[in-house]
Amino acid sequence: MYSAVDHDNKQSNLKLSARRYHLDQEVRYRLSEGDKKVTVIANVLVGFIAVLHGYFLILEMFLWDKPVGLKTFGHSLESASASRVLAMNQGLYNGFLSAGLVWGLALGTSGNTIKVFFLACVMIAGIFGALTVSRKILFVQALPACIALVLVLFS
Repeated sequence: MYSAVDHDNKQSNLKLSARRYHLDQEVRYRLSEGDKKVTVIANVLVGFIAVLHGYFLILEMFLWDKPVGLKTFGHSLESASASRVLAMNQGLYNGFLSAGLVWGLALGTSGNTIKVFFLACVMIAGIFGALTVSRKILFVQALPACIALVLVLFS
């Protein structure tokens, strides 16, 4: 038999379920908005790193033995002239890193695995450069790549 109390309990349960559903939807919306912000920040940082490596390409391939290159890397004209071909090769690699990051960005969220791969390459190259050339490379190259990598993984 169906009583008025049963009816009131069912109505209360329906209201409670509706509130829970609404709260669940609100939480999901806020989380998705947070994900979008992380994605935007990650993509901006990935873009910055791509531009930075494009700049490295220009410095190493074309300006290595010019006044700006000499000042940037602290080389003499003699040592820069002697190592020019090696610097051009290094610049080309930086260009590939930049191109890979741009490729990942162009694919949107489906390019995250590409971004992860190229950011890991940048990070490893930065750590190696910090160990073998200058500690400054750790902060200019490896640290931004590490931060971007974490952001991409959480986006």
